[in-house]
Amino acid sequence: MAAPRSILFIVVSRIGDTLFATPAIRAVAQAYPEAEITVLGHPNRAEVFRHLPFVTQVGTITKHSAPWRGWLGGKAYDLALVYNFDQPLVAYALRVARQVVAFRQQDAALNRRLHRCVEPPAFQSEHAVRQLLRLPAALGVAPDGLRLAYRASEVEMAAARARLDAAGCGRASPLIGLQVASFPTKAYRDWPVEHFAELCERIATRWPQAHFLIFGGPEEKTRTVWLKGRLGSRASLFAGQLSLRETTALMGLTDCYVGIDTGPTHLMSTWDIPMVAMYHCLSSAAHTGPLDHPLAYLIDHPATGSERCGETSAMAEISVDAVLAQVERALADHPPRLR
Repeated sequence: MAAPRSILFIVVSRIGDTLFATPAIRAVAQAYPEAEITVLGHPNRAEVFRHLPFVTQVGTITKHSAPWRGWLGGKAYDLALVYNFDQPLVAYALRVARQVVAFRQQDAALNRRLHRCVEPPAFQSEHAVRQLLRLPAALGVAPDGLRLAYRASEVEMAAARARLDAAGCGRASPLIGLQVASFPTKAYRDWPVEHFAELCERIATRWPQAHFLIFGGPEEKTRTVWLKGRLGSRASLFAGQLSLRETTALMGLTDCYVGIDTGPTHLMSTWDIPMVAMYHCLSSAAHTGPLDHPLAYLIDHPATGSERCGETSAMAEISVDAVLAQVERALADHPPRLR
């Protein structure tokens, strides 16, 4: 076929899976440099794609709004790639694009209409990024790196610096970001908040000028407020107070990050900043950890790869000593920046 000039990506997912699609979008943009690329994401996550240099336009869609869209105006796109198993989203893509690439759906009639119908790999048989790269591969498009992509604007970074100054921690060193909880349905990934408190206290003993930025959403308010109370003036609480993009800009000003496997940790992985991340055995670093990241210090649960792994495998099995050792290593390898 002729090189497409207008390409649509549909990525309606949580933060992590949304970011996991960015290497695939970048690969397609590299393969078709003359094409305009539109990305439609979930209304709460589409902003992840803003300011990416290889994305022309960002919009939103859901499986509930898709059935009402795309009936007028003909085929606006030469090609669409759909990263969902929600049939209304695939059907929408078929209405608005001349050719559609998607993973195999449950509807055989829908599959027959696809330009490329890609078999999804077995669960956790490969890294999530490599799985999503299967759609471009079906078109003969090779990867253009495996690193997740995100771009903060100069305005956002200036606002983040002002926010740190207002909190009185703009010159703290090292400045350490913390993500202490995953979303409620994946709470088994959470490292005990008491362990975070002990870790921070031991870091402060080693680096008396250290300051901690507590990230997160409103769902983990009990944990984040408790941790702020325990750390007192050594910490600033931003959990539940900032937008996704405001939080990510603040992450870009830290000297080191410590967090569990969840969306904000994937956002952190887009910065060239030391990060210490912990992974439960049900979702190890091999499946969702950062790829092509030069400063990643990853810790897998001791039960990873063993028969005893399950949701009851407590993250407390990762010791404070083990995490502290990685923080010390990260800061020794990459000393805090001067501000």
